[in-house]
Amino acid sequence: MSTPSSTDSAEAYATWIAPQASLVVLQPTTLCNLDCSYCYLPFRKKRLEMSVEVTQAVADSLAEQQPGHVTEVCWHGGEPLAIGPEKLAALMAPFEELRRAGRVRHSLQTNATLINEPWCDLFIGYDVAVGVSIDGPADLNAERVDWAGRPAFDRIVTGIGKLVERQIRFSLIAVVGEGIGRAADLLDFLTGLGPTSIGLNIEELEGVNTSRSQPAPERARAFWEAVFAWSAQHPGVEVRELDRLAHYLRTIRGGERESWEAHRYDPLPTVAVNGDVVLLSPELAGIRDEYYGDFLAGNVVTEPLSEILAAAHRLPYVSEFLDGLAACRETCAFFDFCRGAQAGNRYFENGSFDSTETNYCRASKQELVRALAGITNTTGISSSTRSMEEAT
Repeated sequence: MSTPSSTDSAEAYATWIAPQASLVVLQPTTLCNLDCSYCYLPFRKKRLEMSVEVTQAVADSLAEQQPGHVTEVCWHGGEPLAIGPEKLAALMAPFEELRRAGRVRHSLQTNATLINEPWCDLFIGYDVAVGVSIDGPADLNAERVDWAGRPAFDRIVTGIGKLVERQIRFSLIAVVGEGIGRAADLLDFLTGLGPTSIGLNIEELEGVNTSRSQPAPERARAFWEAVFAWSAQHPGVEVRELDRLAHYLRTIRGGERESWEAHRYDPLPTVAVNGDVVLLSPELAGIRDEYYGDFLAGNVVTEPLSEILAAAHRLPYVSEFLDGLAACRETCAFFDFCRGAQAGNRYFENGSFDSTETNYCRASKQELVRALAGITNTTGISSSTRSMEEAT
């Protein structure tokens, strides 16, 4: 594992990582009312809750960012609704001035089982962008169960129904495991629930979910081919992964390659219930490692995010991640599109951050491109942009 100088790390950090966060993940509670078999969260059975002191410190930090900068504050558990609407409203209160000024917007990812009228009132009152996790029809959602082992499917669908009744827009995210061979069935079902967009996460090894089998590249490619075929017949449905690839193609085709290549990673601060901050990957929160320690970059109660981010290049895992990005750029034909493997996937799959290719890369990026472009070798995106543009 590499140990570059502090100056080199600072320069690399400024090259690869944005100076301000555009997305901050907050963990209002560690508790989750479900026990999904693939969950990566280590403390989901414990009820630890965030205090207003922590959210006030985060809000103060965001107020220091440039006035024109907009930050998404994403409430993510555990199950964030397990804290209750009154407590979450209290945690949101310090952000209200920033929200009303257009400098902060709220989002929330939920399993939807606890949605009721008070929650809908909160979503409307604070203009919360709601994301719901559901893996498809009942048989594909079977791994989402409560702590007694009871299926959560009916409760999830009921919660989604509440959103629909109140005309609250929502997106869906599905973890694709057993459904990888049933793309059309999966998308038909998800579309029928009425979301604004659909995200498809092929199951990953991360957090405490480190032993389940991963799909072979050929199977992932067949899945994406089926998704493209379905999408061609349903042009009004936004599928997140296809939309991202289309955005890349439009940018390149429009002669804006420089703007695409100038993109820098969001530092992605994730704030735990006690104010502890990890960077680059929410999945690192609560994880300990003999070499990397606890991955903490600081605590927002004792130092503002600006200071935490300014010193981030000194963290071994951050410095190694920057080396990994540089290695991806030099060695991977798909870098032009994907811009480098995710930090958490590098660590949980390969055991280090300066590694390059991961199964996540292959299943969710490379095979997505190959499915569109008809690529059957490793020549990658740079040599096949024209065929992909024609395919779209």
